[in-house]
Amino acid sequence: MTAMQAVALYAGLNTLLLLGLALNVSRIRRREKISLGTGSHTLLERAVRAHANGIENVALGLVCLWLLATLGLEPIWVHVLGFALTFGRVFYSYGLLTKPGPSFGRITGTGLTWAMLLASALLLIARAFT
Repeated sequence: MTAMQAVALYAGLNTLLLLGLALNVSRIRRREKISLGTGSHTLLERAVRAHANGIENVALGLVCLWLLATLGLEPIWVHVLGFALTFGRVFYSYGLLTKPGPSFGRITGTGLTWAMLLASALLLIARAFT
């Protein structure tokens, strides 16, 4: 698998995750008859935040992966970073949707996502000067 194919894999997986999170928001909105905002409904608030947090982090993570792949990062490292992004988002979403407040899922997911973004940022800066 090439580096760009690896980026495609993680883009596809994260898109499926975000679609699932969006469908969850829609499901709760229909059930609770809330068309805009959250109506102070706790479960809907968590669902909206899980989806929004995913959008915020996945977009940046995929841009970083794509840039690193085009700059010649070896496929194995694209997989390592893509795995961290994807599973970070899965852990975070699961943690937020199943338990309000701090949880193992949210802490682990945040750590994996931030580690991926930090490593990507440093690699991008290094690649900019080589």
